[in-house]
Amino acid sequence: MDRLELGRVLKTARARLAPGEVGLTAGPRRRVTGLRREEVALLAGVSVEYVVRLEQARGPRPSPQVLTALTRALRLEPDERDQVFRLAGSAPPLRTEIEMSIRPSVLRLLQRLADLPAVVLSAKGDVLAQNPMARALLGDLSRWPAGRRNIVWQRLLGTGCARVAFTPEEETTWTQQAVGLLRTALSRYPDDPELGLLIHELTTGSDRFRTAWEEGRSTVRQSMRKTIDHPDVGRLALDCDTLVLPDTDQSMIVYSAAPGTREASALDALRVIGTEHIPALS
Repeated sequence: MDRLELGRVLKTARARLAPGEVGLTAGPRRRVTGLRREEVALLAGVSVEYVVRLEQARGPRPSPQVLTALTRALRLEPDERDQVFRLAGSAPPLRTEIEMSIRPSVLRLLQRLADLPAVVLSAKGDVLAQNPMARALLGDLSRWPAGRRNIVWQRLLGTGCARVAFTPEEETTWTQQAVGLLRTALSRYPDDPELGLLIHELTTGSDRFRTAWEEGRSTVRQSMRKTIDHPDVGRLALDCDTLVLPDTDQSMIVYSAAPGTREASALDALRVIGTEHIPALS
């Protein structure tokens, strides 16, 4: 337990929170910036002396229940809440459901990648968004049926990933990464119902996935090269890099090619023509 840093974080959070933000009236003679300790104690259901001792780095180790009450009273964001738990020597609470919405700033970044195909995936591999270049390269993945817009499900049980061509070795590596992706998601979101259903469908419907899952060997998502069989520009070997958005456990997958290569010329053609039909490049 880091008492000094915990006290500093709690005091700073109290000072930046206005009474009106938590439904309290400031009053005409208010001298302090932010909330008073008495107000934090009232909102969290603890004694004022307890709040004082925590802020002065001389309090006992708070229980997870007290930490939850304090972080709620101080309106802390998930990352800030997790920091408070770690400073107090406790494991942060598990989040209940996987985030399926994308921050506006991430969407802006996705659209600014006009030269490169990019796709945003959820923590369990759901396709949340793709830019125009990704639609031109991979097809419009939003046309997958609702509830089936998941790259792992489509690769193993569906037909939506037909453009991605793997060698047997690459298929094995990809399956291990898929297992790693879902094991990580399960450890962080054990109560997410859609995640549990997805894992059940994969283990009962795919022998390859079930074997990899039962072996217990997995790996984190890694950057790799992928081969795309495009109906117009032919077979393209592209670099596939993963950018992680840690606060939501989402990932942005970006496809690119070295300048001067046939693949780079093909991406240039896709950028100009978009999703219209174009002849294959030789």
